Amino acid sequence: MTPNEKLAAALETLRTLQERGQVAIPSADLTRSTREVLLKNQFLQPVIKGWYVASHPGERPGDTTSWYAAFWGFCRDYLEGRFGSDWILSAEQSLRLQAGDTVAPTQLLVRSPAANNQPTTFLHGTSLFETKAVLPDAADMVEWQGLRIYRPAAALILAQAVFFEQNPLEARTVLSTLGDASELLTRLLAGGHSVVAGRLAGAFRNIGRDREAQDILETMRTAGYEVRETDPFRERARIPYQRDRSPYVHRIRTMWAQMREAVIGRFPQPASQVNDIDAYLAEVDGLYVTDAYHSLSIEGYTVSPELIERVRSGQWTPQADPDDRRMEDALAARGYWQAFQAVRESVREVVGGANPGAVADRDHQRWYREMFAPKIVAGLLRPENLAGYRNGPVYLKGSRHVPLNADAVRDAMPAFFTLLTEEPDPAVRIVLGHFIYVYIHPYFDGNGRTGRFLMNVMMAAGGYPWTVIPKQSRADYMAALEAASTFGDIGPFTDFLAAHLGHAAITAADP
Repeated sequence: MTPNEKLAAALETLRTLQERGQVAIPSADLTRSTREVLLKNQFLQPVIKGWYVASHPGERPGDTTSWYAAFWGFCRDYLEGRFGSDWILSAEQSLRLQAGDTVAPTQLLVRSPAANNQPTTFLHGTSLFETKAVLPDAADMVEWQGLRIYRPAAALILAQAVFFEQNPLEARTVLSTLGDASELLTRLLAGGHSVVAGRLAGAFRNIGRDREAQDILETMRTAGYEVRETDPFRERARIPYQRDRSPYVHRIRTMWAQMREAVIGRFPQPASQVNDIDAYLAEVDGLYVTDAYHSLSIEGYTVSPELIERVRSGQWTPQADPDDRRMEDALAARGYWQAFQAVRESVREVVGGANPGAVADRDHQRWYREMFAPKIVAGLLRPENLAGYRNGPVYLKGSRHVPLNADAVRDAMPAFFTLLTEEPDPAVRIVLGHFIYVYIHPYFDGNGRTGRFLMNVMMAAGGYPWTVIPKQSRADYMAALEAASTFGDIGPFTDFLAAHLGHAAITAADP
């Protein structure tokens, strides 16, 4: 068998494992020769002794993309291999996942009767710590993407008080998904949890759910328990929390409320409103080549100002020129030109006084369709790719943040545009409009470009000039987004956009 034939056979084995949903691959599932071929050709990487995940040959040393994309699936398969069904993630980690926080933790805590109370080191500074402990009743357990976790009520009771202080977004989000206090009270009464009852009553009152707080206090006292209400959070919630079964809606609303004050305090004041719409649009048109060059370059397309100019001037002819027809980069450039024209119409409306959030809500899917229409025409994408928001998972290169699942996207996007439409501060619309959009990541591709279009529509509405993010600043741009996505710190991203406003960004963006 030739080397190519051996590699093809090994890849077929790997494909079979992946098709049955397997992420963690134990040595026992591969022959020695298959494993060696896959490792040599970088289609496999070791995580711990005897366990592997699939990787991409094009990844550079230290690239975290494959690992963070595989993290939760690997943990699921590895724990099944170690403990069968006798394990569960910690109450605190259960709450994070139920609140929509899918960031790979530095250390994942697991409970199992067969645990050895030892850590296991994984890739890129992550690890697993298994604690020897009895499992909860079946009624207190549920599955999340194959991972065994505590039900919300059980997790809230077991979580330590410090969790509410250190993870207010997650704690408030899960509390808000509970329709009433009955699930909590069943467990509080059965376990005699008077201290926890006081904490949860205070937590409900903190988020404006006084009825649930009173139900807990009065029911526990009626049963003969002495309960003292305590607020486990460091500060009052900034918004009232109404009942909603979608944790993602609560998460987006809470992130917006928590981050907007930081944005207002550090982003420059809005410029005066634009009086001459045609003059503003002429300035935007003058920046097209620069904007397209840098925005496409940030996404990894190899484009040049010359190519973009050919597209704009109509000299790009894929029907007549085989070279143009084969160039995916040219298709991306043509799509950017078409999307830019659609965005230009949106800018005209918001500069004229239309609500920018409502305009973006109405138009953003059109921007996306125009961006990918040339690839549809060329046969590189199926027409159904233009149907709307993604229907599967997506992973971000080098990021610990895993965007929302497909069902969550459909809950989160209307909530996002409601916030954008109702937001009175132009700086908040600019910063959080861009960040929350790419945090949700509603499409399989094009989210960064569309997010920057959205940012500039908000810029125009606030009287700011069209702003280019130069490719030279890509690392800082991505790091600032990562700080906001993974750690909830919007400060670096706010500062980054502020530093690239107007003429400074245009100067730095000179191709």
